[in-house]
Amino acid sequence: MRILLSIDIDGTLETGDPPGPVTLDMVRKAKELGCIVGSASDRAVSAQQGMWDRAGIEVDFCVNKHLLSGIKQRFEADYYLHMGDRNLDEQFAREAEFAFMWQDEAAKEPWIGMLDESAES
Repeated sequence: MRILLSIDIDGTLETGDPPGPVTLDMVRKAKELGCIVGSASDRAVSAQQGMWDRAGIEVDFCVNKHLLSGIKQRFEADYYLHMGDRNLDEQFAREAEFAFMWQDEAAKEPWIGMLDESAES
């Protein structure tokens, strides 16, 4: 199963302002497992990319969250997920036809179970 993870930064990712519960190690692990990973945030794309560069993580995309629908056109996946901490994150995810997950639930890394289930079938 090919999974695309879109991560809001502020309030969701540990490097956000405020920090969130999703860690950079979780992002690294998702990449290692073959997930397509990137950020969709209110921050400027250059600021998002700079944050990932400083963390030493090569992401697949950085976009402003209101442009999330374009990501679905750029990447083929079986499951598209945006995780965030605000109703606006959920709104943009739904408009882009992504599943949405609140940051606290995302911190439990449910995509790992999804990958394990698809490997068993």
